[in-house]
Amino acid sequence: MLLSSSSYARVVRASAWYDLVVTAPFATPWTYRLLHDALALGGPADRMTVLYANLMGSVVLVWSLLRVLRPLPPYGLLDGLARVLFTGWQAYALAHGAAPVVWLFLGVEAAWGVVQLAPWARRNTRENLLALRPETP
Repeated sequence: MLLSSSSYARVVRASAWYDLVVTAPFATPWTYRLLHDALALGGPADRMTVLYANLMGSVVLVWSLLRVLRPLPPYGLLDGLARVLFTGWQAYALAHGAAPVVWLFLGVEAAWGVVQLAPWARRNTRENLLALRPETP
C-alpha cells in the first residue's frame, strides 16, 4: 500500500473517529465521572485523576479532529507511534494491577498501531523521509 493512497487516508481517518468516540467521555469532569461509574472502576476518582483524564481527553480530541479533517500520511505515522506508547503504558498498568477492562483498550491500540505503522515499515528509509516532507503547491 502506498502511503499517499486513499486507503491509507481512510485508515488514518477511521482511527481518528475511533479516538473521538472512545476519548470524548474523558474530556470533561462530568462525562469522565459517568464513564468511571459505568466501568465500575472502584471508589470515586480523586481530583488529580479527573484532571489528568480531562487533559488527556482534550488533547486526544483535538488530535483526532486534525486527523479527521486532514488524514495525511505523517499523521498516521505519528498516531501509530503514539499507539505504541499507549500500548506500552497500558501493558505496564496491567502488570501492576489495572482493571481488566484495559485489555480491551490495549488490543485496539495495538491493532491501530500495526495498521498505521505497517506501510511505513515496508518502505525504505529514503522513501519514508521523502513522504514526511510537506507538499509544495
